[in-house]
Amino acid sequence: MVLQEEKNINNESLINEEQKRLSVLSRRRVYLFSGVLVMLFSGVLYAWSILKIPFAEEFNWDAGFLALNFTLTMCFFCLGAFFGSLLNKKIGIKYTLFISSVLTGAGFVFTGFIKDSLPVLLIIAYAVFAGMGIGISYNAVVSTVTAWFPDKKGFSSGCLMLGFGLSTLILGNVIDFMYKSEVFGWRKAFIILGAVLFFVLVFAAFTLKKPDENTILPSAENKKTAKAEDFIKRDFTTVQMLRNFTFWRAFVCMILLTAVGNSAISFARDLVLSVDASPDIATTMVGVLAVCNGFGRILTGILFDRSGRRFTMYCANIITIIAAGVTLISVSINSLPLCIIGLCLTGISYGSCPTVTSAFTLAFYGQKHFSVNYSLINFNLIFASFIAGFSNTMMINTGSYFASFIMLVILAVLAMGLNITIKKP
Repeated sequence: MVLQEEKNINNESLINEEQKRLSVLSRRRVYLFSGVLVMLFSGVLYAWSILKIPFAEEFNWDAGFLALNFTLTMCFFCLGAFFGSLLNKKIGIKYTLFISSVLTGAGFVFTGFIKDSLPVLLIIAYAVFAGMGIGISYNAVVSTVTAWFPDKKGFSSGCLMLGFGLSTLILGNVIDFMYKSEVFGWRKAFIILGAVLFFVLVFAAFTLKKPDENTILPSAENKKTAKAEDFIKRDFTTVQMLRNFTFWRAFVCMILLTAVGNSAISFARDLVLSVDASPDIATTMVGVLAVCNGFGRILTGILFDRSGRRFTMYCANIITIIAAGVTLISVSINSLPLCIIGLCLTGISYGSCPTVTSAFTLAFYGQKHFSVNYSLINFNLIFASFIAGFSNTMMINTGSYFASFIMLVILAVLAMGLNITIKKP
């Protein structure tokens, strides 16, 4: 009789444990979906080659100024990500996302009221308000959602980055339609987009939560393969990470790799037009670039989990070299098919960068201080954006994209040299 009671107790305990496990798995799927939704809308920041059209056509603002605005947007995006990591730690994700919703919504709405005589307002509204607002939500969402997936670091990062990357395709085409519509126009498009972003971020504020200390999550499997690395089981503080030479090698490597994609995104539409494509094809290619961007993010996440950091980063680097090389050839011989192939490869390589950065930071430096650590390594976007701005300047001064892509090929090769030297801490 006693044995039977003990058996019943054990069975009930097992059932309760299984129910808790299923509950956690169900909740983290919801959080992942919510995170992807936020990233899908937030990623519209990268649709600049479409969003900038009315400022170039209606206001006749030059390409150099519009490229500078994108560069500054990336700067404030990175600053926002850093402040977001600190806010998330101090006040939690709910209030962090509230702040993000106000800044982001206001930034896009104010952009819809910009006048021709005040170009500086574009920098204040779009770069400062919207860029910083989206940066705050970006870091808070990534650090919160990935905390639920210690067993699938690359996959969870990849899904979030997929949403961010596909935004240009989905929302970019919607915005392009609204620009051309007599009912909406570009001003209403920015105002509506600002309102939608505000409500999406508020929704996420009430939805997303970090796992508490009592939450039992699936543990990461230690699969040792020829290509995988045995990562040290330790949480590095931000100061410890910054003192680690591996971090700086990876940081510079990511600057060089990201610069190739950043440059292509900033002038994607104009680049396709330069090889005699129609405006419709050029706009479509911006969307195709976004699809490849999203595909590269999820593919890299899966590859990171299965084959390890080293193999994944080598693959991403090689694709970047090929992408820049093919695009260089396309502008040299004025070939639209090669330009399309080059941009598709560029999208895949660029999509791999944020996923690798996120998964790399988690794997090398741990989850405990991930939010701040990740925000700091993401500062590579600022330097990459300045390189993208320089690429635009080279194009304007030479009247061709040839010199810009010569430089980008060289940077991708230099990145490979650094990539080879990156070792576990």
